[in-house]
Amino acid sequence: MKILVALKQVPDTETKIKVAAEGKSLDPADVKWITSPYDEYALEEALRLKEAKGAEVVAVSVGGEKAKDILRNALALGADQAVLVKATETGDPLAVARILATFAEGKGFDLLLFGNKGFGADNGAVGSMVAELLGLAQANLVTKLELGEGTFRAEREGDGGTEVIEGSLPAVITAQRGLNEPRYASLKGIMAAKKKPIEEVDGAIVTATVRVSSMVLPPARLEGRKLDGEVPAQAAALLGLLKNEAKVL
Repeated sequence: MKILVALKQVPDTETKIKVAAEGKSLDPADVKWITSPYDEYALEEALRLKEAKGAEVVAVSVGGEKAKDILRNALALGADQAVLVKATETGDPLAVARILATFAEGKGFDLLLFGNKGFGADNGAVGSMVAELLGLAQANLVTKLELGEGTFRAEREGDGGTEVIEGSLPAVITAQRGLNEPRYASLKGIMAAKKKPIEEVDGAIVTATVRVSSMVLPPARLEGRKLDGEVPAQAAALLGLLKNEAKVL
C-alpha cells in the first residue's frame, strides 16, 4: 500500500502576525511556522497504517524552500519519503489541488490523506478538489477509518449522529480532530531525518482563480468594563449599556 499525505505549512496559532506592507499577505518576519494541525491527524493515520499494514508513506507539500521544515518533521515522525512540489500559487485552493493532482496521477497511490482544512485560510476544499480531479472516491471530516482489501469504511460525526461512508480504493480521506492522537518525534527520529533527502519537483503550471485583494487584521478588542455595586445594580447598569451604548437591545 502506498499513501500520500499532503501537508501545509501555516503560522503557529500562538504567533502574533502582521500584515505585510503591500497589504495582501502576512509579514513572514518573526513568524513561527508549523504543520497545519489537521494535517497532523492525516499524517498520524498514515503512520499507523504503515505500522499495521506495512504501507509506504510519502509526505508532500506544495510551496517554497521554507516548507522543507515540515517535511523534515514528517520524516522524523516516520514518513518514508518527503517531496517538495515547488510552486508559488499556494493561496488558491483549486490551484493547489491541480498541482497535487498532477503530481499524484499515475504514481500508484492507494490512499491520499489530507487534513479537512488548513489553519488560517480554513478553505476546507483541497482534498475534495483533488478527489474530483482524479475521479476518486472520497470521505471528508473522518473520525474513524478502516481499510479492507481494496475498500475503505469511514465514519464522521453528523448533526443526526454518526455517518458511515464506504467505498473502493484508491480514495481521498480528509481527517478531522478525533481520528487519532498525533505523536511527537523522537530524538532518534529527528537526528535520522537530518540525513534523509527531500525530493524537489516542479509543480504543474496553473493559473490562480482566486487572489487576495487586501488583508487587514481585526480591530483591537476594547478593554472590558467593571460594574460596581450589588448584583441588582450591576444588572441594571449592564442593561442600560447594552441598550444605550452597544445598542444591541
